[in-house]
Amino acid sequence: MSRFSKTLRALGSLVRNPWLLNVVLTADEAQWQQRALRHAARWQLTPEGGLPVTPLRPLLPPGGDVLRPFAFGEGGSLPTDLLLLRALVRRAGAAAKYFEIGTWRGESAAAVAEVAASVHTLNLSDEELRRLKLPEEYIALHGHFSRPLANVTHLQGNSVTFDYRGLGPFDVVFIDGDHSYEAVREDTARVFRELLHPQSVVVWHDAARQPGVPRWEVLSGILDGLPATAPGQLYAVGNTLCALYSPAPLPASVPSRFAAPGAFEVSVRPLVA
Repeated sequence: MSRFSKTLRALGSLVRNPWLLNVVLTADEAQWQQRALRHAARWQLTPEGGLPVTPLRPLLPPGGDVLRPFAFGEGGSLPTDLLLLRALVRRAGAAAKYFEIGTWRGESAAAVAEVAASVHTLNLSDEELRRLKLPEEYIALHGHFSRPLANVTHLQGNSVTFDYRGLGPFDVVFIDGDHSYEAVREDTARVFRELLHPQSVVVWHDAARQPGVPRWEVLSGILDGLPATAPGQLYAVGNTLCALYSPAPLPASVPSRFAAPGAFEVSVRPLVA
């Protein structure tokens, strides 16, 4: 039987038995987990929970923080993800330089711009997005919150081929572009090769499906992209979807899905348009 015939038969089985998709996804996730666990000794991974977990609360300012803007829109970050970025930029000092891959509505760039000296955000150009057959309404939303801000520079291009010369180094880098294994691996390798100094920290978004639940394909891309000589440590950050590379050690614990959760106070107020 040809590969084409086998593919048609497989698709037919999925149409007749949609529950089989869960079997396929589970098997795929198990393969990515095994790939990631090849790095278990170096980065202290566990099969159950992935990376060691560093808590978010000690990274935040002692009096807490206010996050703005936040749209609660589809495909975005958690509020705690953006609070993490703000906290890391604050720790880098008043002259902090921030770079991110993946702009979307510009919420992360705008949230960080309030506390960073400069922000650079890289996204596919409008023409590249059109070639991907994405609707104009989607394209128009890119940079919605960040475009008006004077200290935000919007770069256009593909992170795989973009010429980073003359841009870095940056104090905080946020990788939130294409979340496929190949893209995460390449973005990670290029960031560590071209955009960092010895004290830089790197954050990856969607390294978890939800807080405490690893996304093994993304973790595999991170781990395979990290240089073998990277001297720091890799963590999952509690209460977020993020992984964090820190050159200095942070307090951490073995991941547990049933650990007592950290709690935060949340206040929501609409911003005036």
